[in-house]
Amino acid sequence: MKVIITGSTGMVGKGALLECLDSSAIDKVLVINRSTISMHHPKLEEVIHEDFTDFSPIKDKLAGYDACFHCMGISVVGLNEEQYTKITYTMTKALVETLYSLNPQMVFSYVSGTGTDSTEKGRVMWARVKGKTENLILNRGFRDAYAFRPGAILPEKGIKSKTGWYNAFYVIFRPLFPLMRRMKSVTTTTKLGQALINVSLKPSSKKILENVDINGLV
Repeated sequence: MKVIITGSTGMVGKGALLECLDSSAIDKVLVINRSTISMHHPKLEEVIHEDFTDFSPIKDKLAGYDACFHCMGISVVGLNEEQYTKITYTMTKALVETLYSLNPQMVFSYVSGTGTDSTEKGRVMWARVKGKTENLILNRGFRDAYAFRPGAILPEKGIKSKTGWYNAFYVIFRPLFPLMRRMKSVTTTTKLGQALINVSLKPSSKKILENVDINGLV
């Protein structure tokens, strides 16, 4: 299987990437980033691309893939609705339309977040925007599509978050990680990465996946 990953400079995307590189089911991984991850692996190809609202300059590199793990995201803190919508919805739409035109038979998985509002009508701005983004992906017409809604995620294999206060939280609560890993409401970067792979290989009847569902796919 050949996979495209966005957001591999972040915690979730890095977790997905490491699991893909370790998986015998994955033949090739293409990561699309604004800045390099400075990794080298026989399976790995990296494309540096600045404008995520327009993928036409790299379109010739995106054909022939079986799955996309769209892990790119940003905290809503400090952003208004227009700014958050551009990064979360508009950029995703540009990627979705490009990949659908090239690989309509691919499986597209979007890492969203717990609390997302599928109705797009709730009072919480980020939840509405993520809901609109999920609906775009789930209804576009790919062979299969999923919205992953992780809540608490524990980083493993040396992965760190790009968000400073997340890392501070992880340092403080690291002694509790062994206990937290046993909780169905908590997942890990390893399990999330493996679940993204597994659902691409074996379809799930459930298309919106919370932490308990994610853990059940591993």
